[in-house]
Amino acid sequence: MEISGVISAIVIGVLIGTLGRLVLPGRQRIGVLWTIGVGIAAAFVGTGIAAGLGVADTKGVDWIEWLIQIGLAAAGVAALERFKARH
Repeated sequence: MEISGVISAIVIGVLIGTLGRLVLPGRQRIGVLWTIGVGIAAAFVGTGIAAGLGVADTKGVDWIEWLIQIGLAAAGVAALERFKARH
């Protein structure tokens, strides 16, 4: 992966993580770096799931892929918040 691909993954991860946090009600008590990490992971896993379902490469904006990624980010943020609250 080239440096531009890494930078793109980070930017998309920030966007996906932020949208995942916005979907959840209330305040999430996790840091920005955790949000970025969850967003990057959700972006990669969501792309894999979308590719498996055959909806990763469509004409125009890949709305289904974005929804999968945002849903995964929201689930990841919620799970991480619960984990951190217990410890």
